[in-house]
Amino acid sequence: MVKTLPLFIDGKQVVSKTQKFSDAYDPSTGEVIAKVPCCTAEEVNTAVSAAKKAFPAWSATPVQKRTQILYKVRDLLIEHMDELTHLVALENGKAWAEAQGDVLKAKEGTEQAISAPSLIMGESLMDASLGYDTVLYREPIGVCAGIVPFNFPAMIPMGWMTPICVACGNTIVLKAATFTPQSALRIAELYKEAGLPDGVINIVTCSRTEAEILLTHKDIKAITFVGSTSVGKHIYSTAAATGKRVQALCEAKNHALVLDDAPIERTAAGIINAAYGCAGERCMALPVVVVQEGIADALVAKLKEAALRLTVGKAYDKATKLGPVVNAEHKASIIKWIEKGIEEGATVVLDGRNYTVTGAENGFYLGPTILDNVTEDMTVGTQEIFGPVLCIKRVKTFEEGLAIMNRNPFANGSVIYTQNGYYAREFVRHTDGGMVGINVGIPVPIGMFPFSGHKESFIGDLHTLGKDGYRFFTETKVVTTHWFDEHEIHSSEVSTWDGTI
Repeated sequence: MVKTLPLFIDGKQVVSKTQKFSDAYDPSTGEVIAKVPCCTAEEVNTAVSAAKKAFPAWSATPVQKRTQILYKVRDLLIEHMDELTHLVALENGKAWAEAQGDVLKAKEGTEQAISAPSLIMGESLMDASLGYDTVLYREPIGVCAGIVPFNFPAMIPMGWMTPICVACGNTIVLKAATFTPQSALRIAELYKEAGLPDGVINIVTCSRTEAEILLTHKDIKAITFVGSTSVGKHIYSTAAATGKRVQALCEAKNHALVLDDAPIERTAAGIINAAYGCAGERCMALPVVVVQEGIADALVAKLKEAALRLTVGKAYDKATKLGPVVNAEHKASIIKWIEKGIEEGATVVLDGRNYTVTGAENGFYLGPTILDNVTEDMTVGTQEIFGPVLCIKRVKTFEEGLAIMNRNPFANGSVIYTQNGYYAREFVRHTDGGMVGINVGIPVPIGMFPFSGHKESFIGDLHTLGKDGYRFFTETKVVTTHWFDEHEIHSSEVSTWDGTI
């Protein structure tokens, strides 16, 4: 039986009054597993109202007590690890180990949020001006909104967005991804079990039309978003025009530069992991390798050999290394990109378009694909594909490779494989990538550091996670205090620049 999913508003599962629903699939089998409501505009407004109602009491709750709840959330994530891993694999198609990593990253974000008592501490200076003391406080900003993509159904809403937001004393309305809302809904229940007051977290599922309400709603103070660059720009321009702060994490086309001295076998293993993990459906995937000509043939041969060893299968089969993509529409889009690359003149080293899994013939599977001799004028090597497609660009020198990488409009991450310290240092200094790996294929930092995309990969001023995350979800208040001595009590003169000079 296909279940109809609820909304989560004011601490309760709410049956939507909508007449519009979308299908959520098990990508491994192609079967419909849930009906996802496209909620009404009224229900979005109800969620915001619930968050607004909860804010005064929650923001007044001492931060130490707020984080005590997050300690319990962390424990519940561990207790329900297998259940949540299976749910992520079931609705998204990530292979088991990758799905578990998704949940572990939600736990990591929660652990980072538990540090709130230290990280939202302000600053103070006695005698900032003679006899005048100044203190800076960090206060919650109010009701926030999170707009969530499909590709990390646990980590992004419940690792990147929610924990630091609520630890800082804010409340939140999440617009969950229509394809993959179930993990966030389940974790919201764990927050309630941990003792989170009703209304602090609210989750809706809707179309872009209803989500637009969040961008201009007078009670929403901040928007955190992960998704395409075009939508990110729209969200930023629309929400910022109404005075909201926005962080928009957008598309990527991460490149790795492989120099002649790189150890081929280990480098190939790192590239395979980075290119095909999560079926390439992540903004920190590694879809392009820029390799020096001296080792290009050997590296491509090794990559093909390693890719052919990947076990493609059902996401919840623990032997699987490459699971399906999220749905049939996305699979068709990736196939069009492969065909576009062939039209543009790329050499097909490995073609994953016609891949089937025995016993799961209706699943949304693609095998690993490798396109060689990709040049800068080919769109397949410059635009985000978001699938298990690896492009090879050949160069003569370090300088040529770095220049190609930096001409790309996106700059989420960049990687170099080399044993040469000089070139590694030069790469770090001059790459446009915001997250840089030296012999690290997926240079995502752990949660105490921000997720720092650059150029068209990020729009805003403050990144998610790390100290940036706390700055984004708090507002500063600066208080200057002066106490009169016996002489001053009787004075009738006050300087124009009282206490400021």
